[in-house]
Order: sequence, then structure tokens, then C-alpha cells
Amino acid sequence: MLLLRVGMAFLGGLSRPVPEPPPAGELRKVRLTYRCSICGTEVRMTAANDEMPDPPRHCQEDMDLVTPVDDL
Repeated sequence: MLLLRVGMAFLGGLSRPVPEPPPAGELRKVRLTYRCSICGTEVRMTAANDEMPDPPRHCQEDMDLVTPVDDL
């Protein structure tokens, strides 16, 4: 009986609909690439609240902007 309830709860969790995307205007499309100056990891940011968001942090330091300024 317990196994049946756990199985039904698991299947019920999989059948929930995908949440709706955020309202238009809440996130802006950006195409920024950042690189960690310590380990070399690169991150591409594709959506942000601001046109020029704060850089992400990696290795406990702010990442460096790699995208050329002309592309902004």
C-alpha cells in the first residue's frame, strides 16, 4: 500500500505542467561572455534584468567581461 502511494506521488509530480515563462519585459536578452581570470572558465549570459548586469562570480572573484564593447 505504501509503495503504491509513493509511486502515485512520483508519477503525479512528473505530470505537472511546465511553468509559464516570465512576463515580457521582466528579462532582457543580452549576449555577454565572461571569463574567470583565475581558472579560465567562460560563461555566456543570455538573459538579465538590466542591460548591463553585474558580472557573475567564480573562484570567489568577479569574472572579466570578454565580449567586445562594440557588440553591446
